[in-house]
Amino acid sequence: MPELQRLHPDHLAALLTFEQENRAYFAASVPDRGDAYFADFAGRLAALLTEQAEGICHFHVLVDTNGEILGRFNLMDAADGSADLGFRVAEKAARRGLATATVLHLCTLAATEYGLTTLRAAAALDNTASRTVLTRAGFVPTGEEVRLSGRPGSGYVRDLSRGPEGWAR
Repeated sequence: MPELQRLHPDHLAALLTFEQENRAYFAASVPDRGDAYFADFAGRLAALLTEQAEGICHFHVLVDTNGEILGRFNLMDAADGSADLGFRVAEKAARRGLATATVLHLCTLAATEYGLTTLRAAAALDNTASRTVLTRAGFVPTGEEVRLSGRPGSGYVRDLSRGPEGWAR
């Protein structure tokens, strides 16, 4: 069973492999990170870990029993009880419910471990998979129209004091 782990330096090689192997797959639904993203990957990871140590962000990876990374699940810009959720799942792990299950688990962590009360997210209108994950994980559309690298999208929010279907706990 895959395990959600907080990002740490030992994930460097597996994370780079995950990003490289899934680059074309990701680019079909989210903006490509570009060649520069991979040029100093170790430095980029170090910067992320610094943000995490400062409590600005909470980065996670979904790791299988062989140590392979199947997805990234991040809480960014944590402040005043809220953060932005971002996630991506490997092509071979897609369509198995892992993203929804992991986002639900991360919502619990956000509330219990990081003291967050609200999560925000955004998804491109043509990214049906991400919009479905957000909806299944209890996020509701805000009505806010957003642009994601020039593509139209929608904003979402999740009140962490409510269950996945929006009822009070």
